[in-house]
This record gives sequence, structure tokens and C-alpha cells, in this order.
Amino acid sequence: MNEANNPLIPPATFEFLVASLRFQADMNLSGGLGQEGEEPEGPNLPLVRHFVDMLAMLLEKTKGNLTLDEQRALENTLTELRFRYIQVFDQEKKKAEKAAEAAQG
Repeated sequence: MNEANNPLIPPATFEFLVASLRFQADMNLSGGLGQEGEEPEGPNLPLVRHFVDMLAMLLEKTKGNLTLDEQRALENTLTELRFRYIQVFDQEKKKAEKAAEAAQG
């Protein structure tokens, strides 16, 4: 079957590429889905940082070649992900500090 005619596969667009990278970052910020019956492992911040860096590189490499809507979507995605990354990073740092304090007694 020709993949281009498969209604289950979205068209290959710039917007879909950005959305796919954002989805991956979001999943890793939230800790993923976990295995069936298991709790998610927690955020994977190094991987989230990788997706943010890839989106930033994409913004730099496509400068001047995007429509206004594409540029705004990419810039907004980066801004939101960076903000959420910092929030989750700070939360994880506080959790680690509390765990260290509890371990010390």
C-alpha cells in the first residue's frame, strides 16, 4: 500500500515535524506512559534537553525559509518547552534535596 494514501499517516509537513518533536519532549517531561500496570519512571531531562536543542537547531537552520505561521509555531513550541523544562528541573531538584535530607535523618 502506498504510504502517501494511508489515512492513518499524517502528511509530512513542517508543522507535523515540530509537533512530533514536541510530543516526544512532552512525553519525556511527564515521565512517559510506563509499562502496563507500572508507574512512569519520571522525567528524562537529558532527553528533553536533546529535543529542545534539536528544535533550536531547526529554528536556526530554517531562518528566513519559514512561513510566518511555521516560524511562530516553532518559536512558541521552543519557548513553552524551555519554560516547562526549567519547571520540571526545579521540581526534580527539590525532590532530590528532600530525599537527601530524609536519608540523613
